[in-house]
Amino acid sequence: MAIAGFNFSRILVERKSYPKEKVNISSNVNINDIKEVDVGISSKGQKSLKFSFEFTVGYDSDIGSVSLMGELTYIDSEDKIKKILDGWNKDKRAPKEVMTEVLNTILARSNVEAIFLTREVNLPPPIPLPRVREGAKQE
Repeated sequence: MAIAGFNFSRILVERKSYPKEKVNISSNVNINDIKEVDVGISSKGQKSLKFSFEFTVGYDSDIGSVSLMGELTYIDSEDKIKKILDGWNKDKRAPKEVMTEVLNTILARSNVEAIFLTREVNLPPPIPLPRVREGAKQE
């Protein structure tokens, strides 16, 4: 199994107001669809899937939002691809080991992109960034 491609198809970031106090931030990933695709790079006995996703970041007090939509291309054996598609078409589920890799890739790429986008519109970053504290002991 391998992730063969990743791209964003829609990027929306909006700041409605400036935060006045501590803000609670939540993020979420949804897999909207899984379809078989021919990407032309699969070797013999392998097939490809396109996972369509949406990554969102929400801020309490409705100060803004981030929405990233995109696609991830996944390559695996014909048997594994068939199993994934059958599960998706039956009950909108895929095997845990596949979803772990897919979701971790989406989260890693989307969180990094969201950090850059929120900086541009002066929203707090979607994940806590490391900070140096005054009076911290050095070893």
